[in-house]
Amino acid sequence: MNEPRMDDRLKKELGDSRRTRGHTDRLATENRAYTEDERLEMFRMQLYNDRLPNLPDIPGYHVCWLTTANTGDTIQSRSRMGYELIRAEDVPGMDLIIQKTGDYVGCVMVNEMIAAKLPTSLYLRYMQEAHHDAPLREEEKLEDTAQLMRDQAERSGGRLIESDAMQEIGNYAPARGIFD
Repeated sequence: MNEPRMDDRLKKELGDSRRTRGHTDRLATENRAYTEDERLEMFRMQLYNDRLPNLPDIPGYHVCWLTTANTGDTIQSRSRMGYELIRAEDVPGMDLIIQKTGDYVGCVMVNEMIAAKLPTSLYLRYMQEAHHDAPLREEEKLEDTAQLMRDQAERSGGRLIESDAMQEIGNYAPARGIFD
């Protein structure tokens, strides 16, 4: 018995020869969800900069690159904070990127970036301040402001409607940071 033959032109699926660029692009872009591992890898790659070499560890110091081009964060202000410029004798083997002329003769430098070191004890104190103590003070200010608003609403016979997060802000007491 002859079965009716389906015309290939009426198929719902596109054959390889009938796929459009839009269809191919859509397949390539449909799944936009990244896993946490993929996101972590993207974060790592964003931090990696192949134009600046990795600075070798210097015992007792945190090492980093500073810019000489930022007028709001100058090398002089970093020096007052305790940063020291890394010189050729501090990191043997980096002879090709030692500044030979200009303001920073003898220092490790690539374009406008200059290598610096900060005593580890001071670095840890800076990190404690920037990533624990200062945010905690800001949180306390928010709690104080919220309490003032609650009191003012109560005095005028009203009440303050707060989000769950705002209600919990004063109840959270984080442990001291890991930087000490």
